[in-house]
Amino acid sequence: MNLYRHTGNIKSGLFILGIILIIGLLTYTRHLIDELREDNREIVRLYAEIIANTVQDENDTNLDFVFDNIIRKVQFPVIQTDPQHVPQMWKNLPESIRDSTQRTKFMSTMDKVNEPIPLIYKDETISALTFGYLHYGDSTLVHKLQWWTYIELTAIAVFIFLGFTGFTFIRNNEKRHIWVGMARETAHQLGTPVSALLGWVDWLKEHPEKTLELIPEMEADLKRLEQIGRRFSKMGSEPEMENFDLSERVTRVVDYLNRRLPTLGKKVELVNDIHPGIMITANGSLLAWSIENIIRNGIDAIDRSDGKITISLKEDEIGVKIQIKDNGRGIPKKDWKNVFRPGFSTKKSGWGLGLSLSMRIVQDIHKGKLQIRDSIRNEGTTFEISL
Repeated sequence: MNLYRHTGNIKSGLFILGIILIIGLLTYTRHLIDELREDNREIVRLYAEIIANTVQDENDTNLDFVFDNIIRKVQFPVIQTDPQHVPQMWKNLPESIRDSTQRTKFMSTMDKVNEPIPLIYKDETISALTFGYLHYGDSTLVHKLQWWTYIELTAIAVFIFLGFTGFTFIRNNEKRHIWVGMARETAHQLGTPVSALLGWVDWLKEHPEKTLELIPEMEADLKRLEQIGRRFSKMGSEPEMENFDLSERVTRVVDYLNRRLPTLGKKVELVNDIHPGIMITANGSLLAWSIENIIRNGIDAIDRSDGKITISLKEDEIGVKIQIKDNGRGIPKKDWKNVFRPGFSTKKSGWGLGLSLSMRIVQDIHKGKLQIRDSIRNEGTTFEISL
């Protein structure tokens, strides 16, 4: 229950974590882009020095070599201009740029991102002279990295949206299933004593002289209704533990179901293999409920005329073991764990809450263990509770 109280905090925490991840991704990508731009700037600065040194030579052959074998091999757009920023040579410009106006506009766009590097002529006899500039843009790798960032953010957003939508759908569907299942489970629990009481009333109408004989049976069904009310009232609250005779409590469950089997429409024999005098500290009402759910599950799994369920209760040096063995349809190996999940059922009219409630009562409340010991198709299943 405490988990539900902190649902809002969990959602806020996840939202903040998502924001931190996005900011971290953007920051790291920006850092990589800045490093790549700095590397490009160092390369262009080196080209500028080479060009400046080559210009000092009287032979233009070296200058042609620089442009043909160095500048033209770069992987990012480069424009060399004169001191008035009029383009003279260029390389790797987009194919859409065809005239000088477009070229100048593209050069201005590059200058907003990367500051042009001057071409400086140095000589001992005169002061430094700027005879041009190298304008350059981002490489293809930088553009891809920028686009990849947006692609990653979009993918993360889509994944979060689909995950949140799917999770909400599953949660709402599970809640709806549990609410309907709880209603069915309530009706299922009330069905046996209510049907029995209606039968006793009809019997009394026909045989009023049998009133004293039927009062104990009717009292048993009324106590049963009271017990069901206590069971549901304890769901979600801290259970009260008591020391009691588990053998006597399980025997009562078996005897009650045995007397009411005709109302369930089943020809099933309940075999009592319970060792007497086994004391335990637990919540007797809830523990009896879990055992009853497993027995009822076994009754529902039997389709044969010679149905049989053996309830065994023994104590050893490790603890207490309760086994409920039926000769019903059996459970496929792949579903041994699924049968304890809320909403899972192999029955056409089942809502998959009986065994999941038993699992919660045994493992969560009593720190025990509920498992399927073995199950064979058309031969039966053995459930075991260890406490």
